[in-house]
Amino acid sequence: MNQNPSPDTDLTASGSEQVAIIEPKKGWQLIDFRELRDYRDLFIFLVWRDIKVLYAQTILGFAWAIIQPAVQIVIFSVVFGKVAQIATDGIPYVLYSTAGIIPWTYMSQSIVHSSQSLVTGQGMLGKVYFPRLIFPMTSVLAKLVDFSISLLIIIGVMVYYQVYPTWKILLVPVFVLYMMCISAGAGLWLSAMAIRFRDVKYAMTYLIQMLMYSAPIVYSASTIPHDYRVFYSLNPIVGVIEGFRSCLLGSPLPLGYILPGILTALIIFVGGMFYFKRMERIFVDVI
Repeated sequence: MNQNPSPDTDLTASGSEQVAIIEPKKGWQLIDFRELRDYRDLFIFLVWRDIKVLYAQTILGFAWAIIQPAVQIVIFSVVFGKVAQIATDGIPYVLYSTAGIIPWTYMSQSIVHSSQSLVTGQGMLGKVYFPRLIFPMTSVLAKLVDFSISLLIIIGVMVYYQVYPTWKILLVPVFVLYMMCISAGAGLWLSAMAIRFRDVKYAMTYLIQMLMYSAPIVYSASTIPHDYRVFYSLNPIVGVIEGFRSCLLGSPLPLGYILPGILTALIIFVGGMFYFKRMERIFVDVI
């Protein structure tokens, strides 16, 4: 049976037959997006499989996409809004935290699942050739379903507090791409590292906790001292959270956080692609 050749493939003709010889390249390589296009059917299949498996044999099904962030919103609103009384620039804390928790939930879950995608899919790695990049990217796309469903929480809270969207709501797709870039970049780095270092799986719990409190999810970025805001803005998650709040709640766009964060996200994403491609040739041997 003929295979779609990769850029690492030499073809030799024997009569009417073709033999595909797949060889790994050495050194740093660019991502072959044409090859990803050739395997788009497999890509779509894996994304759909992840969506179905996630809620297979569950009673509530897709309702979990609403329950999980809703529980966080309630807990944070009681602990940080009522007890700690954290300042939120005059915005009701439930509304303020909802606009931050929804995108954060997507990023945290997609990073965790993407980081372990190669390990959990190791049964396929040695059986047939396909672009390994598909594995970490599958989780990033599959989690968009949960994110889309959880947007119903934001809509409900905005209606309750009678907050109406402004023209900035048109920028939401930009920040969706922004958070996907962060998730994909981190997933590429961590999934490639998890093949060699199984500690990544156990370190993810602490990493996600640290990332959560390093961004203005339960507190306002305005509480950060001015002397530290330049360094704080390099955290790409800060730009995502503040950007979503601005788009949904109508507050001014904090470009001082958004632009540096986008630059950092692009560096993480591009660096992750190069590192993943570099390590791809040893995946089967190591796993």
